[in-house]
Amino acid sequence: MSTATSLHQSRKRKNSVMMTLCVAAAGIGLAWLALILGALLYKGLSGVNLAVFTEMTPPPGDSGGLLNAIYGSIVMTIIGVVVGTPIGVLAGTYMAEYGRFSKLTTVVRFINDILLSAPSIIIGLFVYELMVRPMGHFSAIAGAVALAILVIPVVVRTTEDMLNLVPNALREAGTAIGAPRWVVIKSVAYRAALSGIVTGILLSIARISGETAPLLFTALNNQFWSSNLNAPMASLPVTIFQFALSPYEEWQQLAWTGALIITLTVLALSIFARSLTGRREDK
Repeated sequence: MSTATSLHQSRKRKNSVMMTLCVAAAGIGLAWLALILGALLYKGLSGVNLAVFTEMTPPPGDSGGLLNAIYGSIVMTIIGVVVGTPIGVLAGTYMAEYGRFSKLTTVVRFINDILLSAPSIIIGLFVYELMVRPMGHFSAIAGAVALAILVIPVVVRTTEDMLNLVPNALREAGTAIGAPRWVVIKSVAYRAALSGIVTGILLSIARISGETAPLLFTALNNQFWSSNLNAPMASLPVTIFQFALSPYEEWQQLAWTGALIITLTVLALSIFARSLTGRREDK
């Protein structure tokens, strides 16, 4: 009896130690997050005004806004998502529905995992060699292609995982009434996994919205308004990078404000994605 009691006490002490370490680790992580958000709010909120959203990036020592950078980020992000999402969804559909046990799926999954964890600067260099050098100039379309490549692996992984979670009984029910396989996938599997797939798309947008390295090698930057996709275009991440390193207070303030805008956008997308996941679990 005493041996059992001492064993219980020993396990209890170990559990308390591990629980304390886990709580401490979580607290340290949350503390750093709170410090980062606090610094962004403290430095960035003071620069939020109408001019930020209505004026172009200013010359050195002058006041201005981030309109052209915001526009460029939105345009390249939308094109990247529009190009990357269908490829990712179709690839994930093949891996989950048609080639679940094939060797090709194993190879594609391995390559996709490499792309998922690859540094974005590698993607930027790849698109630079693929498009920028042959074209002879930087362009917004090259930046959008780089972002699309970053979107694809995220969408592929989430699409495959969400379709794998759909019960086979639903597919069998659709097949039993004589529906072709593509109809079963479109009307049954996609409908059941829709919120998870949309969550993956939102997470991919959150990932690419703050990417700087691939845009430095593809779209570069533009101090003026430009809607020409075949020319350099401004973007928030690159503008923040350049303004933050400058000695001008006006540019540094705009860099803090731009960083706050991106952070709040990413947080909003993440919260929305979590809410979609929660709704799916409730159903």
